[in-house]
Amino acid sequence: MRRFGKLLLRPEIVFLILAIGLGLAAAGAYWASRATVLTVAVAPRDGTEPAVIQAYADALAKRHKEIRLKILPFDDVRDSAEALRDGRADLAVVRPDVALPDNGLTLAILRDQAMIIASPEASEITRFPDLDRKRLAILAHRDADETLIRSMLAHYGLTLASQDKGGPLPPRQVALVEVAEADLTAALTRKEVDAVVSVIAPTAPTAQRIVESVQAASRSRKVAFVDVENADAIVARMPRLQMVSMPAETFGGSPKVPEEDVHTVGASYRLMARASLSRSVAADVTQHLFELRSGLANVTAAADYVQAPAYESTSGATSARLPIHPGAVDYFEREQQSFVERYETWIYLVAFLGGGIGSAFAWVGQRLSRLRRERIEEATDRLLAIRQEAQDSPDPTRLVTLAREIDDLAGDIARHALERPTEGRTLSAAAIAIDAARSTIKRAIAVGRHGDDAPALAGQTVTAGPELS
Repeated sequence: MRRFGKLLLRPEIVFLILAIGLGLAAAGAYWASRATVLTVAVAPRDGTEPAVIQAYADALAKRHKEIRLKILPFDDVRDSAEALRDGRADLAVVRPDVALPDNGLTLAILRDQAMIIASPEASEITRFPDLDRKRLAILAHRDADETLIRSMLAHYGLTLASQDKGGPLPPRQVALVEVAEADLTAALTRKEVDAVVSVIAPTAPTAQRIVESVQAASRSRKVAFVDVENADAIVARMPRLQMVSMPAETFGGSPKVPEEDVHTVGASYRLMARASLSRSVAADVTQHLFELRSGLANVTAAADYVQAPAYESTSGATSARLPIHPGAVDYFEREQQSFVERYETWIYLVAFLGGGIGSAFAWVGQRLSRLRRERIEEATDRLLAIRQEAQDSPDPTRLVTLAREIDDLAGDIARHALERPTEGRTLSAAAIAIDAARSTIKRAIAVGRHGDDAPALAGQTVTAGPELS
């Protein structure tokens, strides 16, 4: 124990302990402040979402935010949803009507889409049953869009034709014809197609151009839109869809296009997070997305369509058919946790352990201090015992041995005093004991040399013999 105490209290050991403590504190500070890297699965490659996410990732890095994004691209939203489901991604661009991962919760809506079916007014196609035996032009043939169109046609007892060989279509069938945007007006004018269908954000520039192409093919410059009756009933049956209303004049005011509000259904591209992602990280991702949105719009116009999911209450947000991540709700409700709230468990744990460790070090220090004091006190007691023995023992050889022991004890006390902080009272007592023991030894040796003259020499200063020098 004494050796341990000597080793522990050496200056270089104390310095090493302090250096290790500072290193651990620095490591802890770095760990708390380092950026969190999240993998985000993005699809489809030819959509607008990859540009939004890439711009967001670049903005986070440029502004040195605590969140970083690692982009994992996919061709289809089914693949991005699967990446979130199996844990390859922390975030993902998901289209719920196509594939909804069971561990995905919404952070934000990247783009709301509506199924728009438009035709020249003369076609009189205004309801879904009017599409029977019609050909619909589609500009970009995506599997996800075809899934939505097929579901809506099936609701009205219609089916997509597997092959279109030209000529009249069989009853209750509808054909999709892929047409380039530049050829749309000509295809409508030549009756190669009867209408155009697109799953798109109504305010997107492409939607505006599509409607203008239909206008150009209409003699009256008027456009007929298919209005979905009882859209709420369809959404109740297919809850991963959503109702969409296109207000009058969405595509122009002279003439009004459309002339009245049009009701339809649509889908959304959502940024989803895995349910196990911490609330604080999810809140940070959502916060930065909306804070940086205006800057992202300067890079890609698609960022203007990013919006918060609608909900009426916190309980409604987390229990909806497409639930919102509690971390995103914290941001929307302005209830984000402070630094202390986020890490209060760690703070309390560190404080508790730090107090315990500090107490342990204090106890060890006190224990070692007492051991040092006891060592000097033991030496002092031995010096007093030597003084008594010297008074009682006239043997010169024994006196020389005691004198050497006094020197050894004095050296030990001196080393302790130099290497360790020691109370002054303890050192003073030790010094007095050393002087008293040496004086007694000298007198005892003098008595042994002069015999009867001892009483006369007792009061004189006696010089020690060669053995004591």
